[in-house]
Amino acid sequence: MMYFLDLFGTAVFAVTGSLAAARKRLDVFGVMVVATVTAIGGGTIRDLILGVRPVFWVKDTNYVIVSVVAALVTFVAAERYKMPGSVLLVFDAFGLAVFTVIGCEVALRESAPLLIAVITGTMTGSAGGVVRDVLCGDVPLILRKEIYATASLLGGVVFVAARSAGAPAWFPGCVAGLVVLVVRLAAIKWSLSLPRFIARNR
Repeated sequence: MMYFLDLFGTAVFAVTGSLAAARKRLDVFGVMVVATVTAIGGGTIRDLILGVRPVFWVKDTNYVIVSVVAALVTFVAAERYKMPGSVLLVFDAFGLAVFTVIGCEVALRESAPLLIAVITGTMTGSAGGVVRDVLCGDVPLILRKEIYATASLLGGVVFVAARSAGAPAWFPGCVAGLVVLVVRLAAIKWSLSLPRFIARNR
């Protein structure tokens, strides 16, 4: 189940990369590059930090295949149908939720401390989107005022807390993913954001 969820998250993030690239009018090769980097970027950084060799997509090329197929399907669909900008944000929220859970799970499987599991979960969920936005010339979502990485961080905390409490195997992932998704979608709908630092002029 975790493997198929990982492939699902890969496809979802590939779609977000494709949509972002399509908005910038990139050609089909550019769309595939951005989509693939978005889909596997966070997990690649996670594996390098945890010392997992080889990284997941080298060991299992299904991840690259899923990314490319999702990119091509999205490219064709975007050419024929006009998609609202909110579609990108909603798909990104689903990808963030799935990859946060996957990142935490991989870290704990590698016997990483709980704090590291939370950090790698957040990194797995956020890093691909950061690379996507940078390649497309946008300010990364993680640096904007709206809640993004915070949602992933909360989900990671919920995951490791539930796992540490001895919850059933299915429970941590389901609840943590739901937390990330609800918080992120609520932030999108109601424009929620964390307090910002405003320097006072003296």
